[in-house]
Amino acid sequence: MPRFEVPVKKMALATGVMLMTAAEALAQEKTPRPVRRVVVSLPDRKLAVLEDDRVLKVYVTAVGAAVSPSPTGSFTIVARVSHPTWYTKGRTVPPGAANPLGTRWLGLSVKGYGIHGTNRPSSIGHNASHGCIRMRNRDVEELFGMVAVGDAVEMYGERSTETERMFGTTVAESEPRTSSGGAAPTMR
Repeated sequence: MPRFEVPVKKMALATGVMLMTAAEALAQEKTPRPVRRVVVSLPDRKLAVLEDDRVLKVYVTAVGAAVSPSPTGSFTIVARVSHPTWYTKGRTVPPGAANPLGTRWLGLSVKGYGIHGTNRPSSIGHNASHGCIRMRNRDVEELFGMVAVGDAVEMYGERSTETERMFGTTVAESEPRTSSGGAAPTMR
C-alpha cells in the first residue's frame, strides 16, 4: 500500500466524524424549545415560570411601589441583556455592583418595563420598584436561562384562581413602601 493512502484514509475518517458531529449538533439546534410562560402576581410579589401549564419554579420579587405601580396585562419578552447598563436622567451606570438592574435585564413589550436583578436585595418581597419586577441576581440569572425572546409574560394586579393555584391562598402583606433608587427613562 502506498505511503500516502494511510494519511488520506485517516483524514477521510476524521472528516466523516466531524461531519457527523456537526449534523448532530444542527439537529439538536432545530429541536423546538418548550414554550414557557411567566406569570407575575403583583399582590403576592411573586413570579412563576410555567411550561405546558405546569409550574417549574416560583420566585419572590419586588414590584412597583404605590407611586410607581407595575403595569398589568399580557406582554412578551422582547430583549435579553446580560450585564446591562442603566441609563437615568443624563447619567449612565455601567454593569457592576452599583448597577440597579443587577446582572440581567429581560425587557418587556411595554416600553420601559422589564424583569431584572438588583443591587438592593433587601427590596425583594416589597412594593419597592419604579414598576419593574425586581429579583435577586441569582434568581434572575436562573430565570434568564429558562426564558427566551417571544415568551409570554402575564402580570396580574388582583388575585385569580390561576394565581391562587400557583402561589397559594395567602397574599403578601400590603405595604406603602417606596423605592429609594432612581428610574431609567427606558427601564424601571
